Amino acid sequence: MAWSAGAYGVTAVRIARRGRGARRRAGEERLTFVVGAPRSGTTFTAGSLAAQPGWVDLGEVPLLKAAIPELVGRPAAEQSGRVRRIIQRVRTLGLARGLRGVEQTPETAFVLAAALQAFPQAQAVHVVRDGRDVVCSLLERGWFRADRGGFDDARGAYGPHPRFWVEPERTDEFSRVSEARRAAWAWRRYVSAVRGVRERVVDLRYESLVTQPDTEAQRLSASLGGDADALAAAFGRAHDTSLGRWRTDLTSEQVRDVVDEAGELLAELGYA
Repeated sequence: MAWSAGAYGVTAVRIARRGRGARRRAGEERLTFVVGAPRSGTTFTAGSLAAQPGWVDLGEVPLLKAAIPELVGRPAAEQSGRVRRIIQRVRTLGLARGLRGVEQTPETAFVLAAALQAFPQAQAVHVVRDGRDVVCSLLERGWFRADRGGFDDARGAYGPHPRFWVEPERTDEFSRVSEARRAAWAWRRYVSAVRGVRERVVDLRYESLVTQPDTEAQRLSASLGGDADALAAAFGRAHDTSLGRWRTDLTSEQVRDVVDEAGELLAELGYA
């Protein structure tokens, strides 16, 4: 209970600061859920969307992130009701009512249909990035490393243990494989979860965002509504230095582990 109250407080303060002085619209319900595997560019995309007038970045919502593992597999009505209550509470406490909220908790991928049901005017942006580059970034973070201790902001433990998104029949395997394979596993599961929901979901390739910011800003604005010029200016701040980094950063053994775990999806998406 104490952690919940504190997490709501910290989240509300952060949102209130971001939304200060923004133009508001009464009854604004058009949220945007930015989803994708961790380290795919979701944070940059959400911040860019929130650079538009009348929008605000809600960031990752720790209370929602903590609730999702127990919501997976529950009835859709229960999922959508819980998601709406959490998000509406942070919007209210953060003085963000009347602004177009951008929610960017990666785990929302696993309850995305319920999130969109909770907010009938909402849309989702699925940021897809080359899984091999995602693995590079996850290895840097060390979230799946065997000797990694500590917890994330939703009190989830780091380390090699199986997460809620690991297939039940493979839980014993997860802890035994390499860190690179665990990272590829995460990429595959997050991306696959979002791909199972197609209604009101707009796909965004991270590589296209970086190399064609104006084109992608125009396309997203046409789908979501918003200020294409402001979005293009924000997208234009992306750097291309991380594109294709797997070619130099991953060992041949790590590449094999990634392909063994996620090669089929990489090929399906045109990355291999």
